[in-house]
Amino acid sequence: MSAPFKVPFQDLPLQTAQLRPELDPVIDQVLQHCGFIHGKECAEFEAAFAAFVGTRHAVGLGSGTDALQFICRGLNITGDDEVITVANSFIASAEAVSYAGAKPVLVDCRLDDYLIDVDAIAAAITPRTKAILPVHLYGQAADIDAITKLCTRHGLHLIEDAAQAHGATLRDGRACGTLGVAAGFSFYPGKNLGAFGDAGAVTTNDEKLAHQLRLLRSWGSVVKYHHDIKGYNSRLDTIQAAILSVKLRHLAAWNDARARVAGWYRENLKACAGVVLPALAPWAGRHVYHLFVVRFPAHDRDTIAQQLLAAGVQTVVHYPIPIHLQQAYAELGYQPGAFPRAEKAAKSILSLPMFPEMTRAQCDYVCEQLRAALP
Repeated sequence: MSAPFKVPFQDLPLQTAQLRPELDPVIDQVLQHCGFIHGKECAEFEAAFAAFVGTRHAVGLGSGTDALQFICRGLNITGDDEVITVANSFIASAEAVSYAGAKPVLVDCRLDDYLIDVDAIAAAITPRTKAILPVHLYGQAADIDAITKLCTRHGLHLIEDAAQAHGATLRDGRACGTLGVAAGFSFYPGKNLGAFGDAGAVTTNDEKLAHQLRLLRSWGSVVKYHHDIKGYNSRLDTIQAAILSVKLRHLAAWNDARARVAGWYRENLKACAGVVLPALAPWAGRHVYHLFVVRFPAHDRDTIAQQLLAAGVQTVVHYPIPIHLQQAYAELGYQPGAFPRAEKAAKSILSLPMFPEMTRAQCDYVCEQLRAALP
């Protein structure tokens, strides 16, 4: 909701209003044919999204969390199996592993770009490790080439958490979503490509895995009333698919706009003492800036956020409590201090407003108020 803020964190009402001439006809078409589940728009979106990412298959699902869970299930990762992921992600990165019946093993991040620490991954591999699940956090690709070497050396699956990386690439142009055996995408409304509710997808080039995912999403069935395995109910709604197809046509331009806003922030804040800007990883190519996250190592982040809010600038912390310190994962036995960089980031990072429709004047205002809020 943008009304109470001079600069909202996101402005979904503005984007939706701009798209209404394109959205209304496709939604109305679904209302007319009433194929609300697995209507033709679902297959059309899957084909378009697979083409956008650059894979043979995209399998639409009910959420990004299910996308990651079903990849694990489709690869028979369960029981005593371990999957390594990063402590400073949203909890869904770990919960998807837990839902599959396996154990998430957490490691620390890098402090400059907040991406998973490859050296920490190497130290965490055990005989029970079956997969590495790097997160392309905030819209920037993880160090996939180094992680791929670890996977090859130890015979592990590489599963991408691409929930925030629609359109991101490595420096050589390879796209997030094509870099492992499969990738999980989220279409939560606030994502770079967002639905009007929960939705997700898996991208993969593996024909067998794609078939297994289609079974899992619909009670173990691809032919009605014929159930090959015990599955779930996690289907991409037809209306959401129709909406996503419209928005997908704008995604590349929106990502360009996000990069432009990020450039304004960097220009405005590069000489601002006490504000650490997000680093650009040397292996990364296109950063799609799902979030623009700054850090205040010497100042109280919460006080700064409160002063910005008082000035009409909405900010968010992504994420205030690392996964290993969440009560939900107390059984893993991690203690405070286990992952010092993730913990340090959680106490000092702040996500500034970021959306493709953001104007230069809005960005300048945010930076002006941020400088005023610093001690």
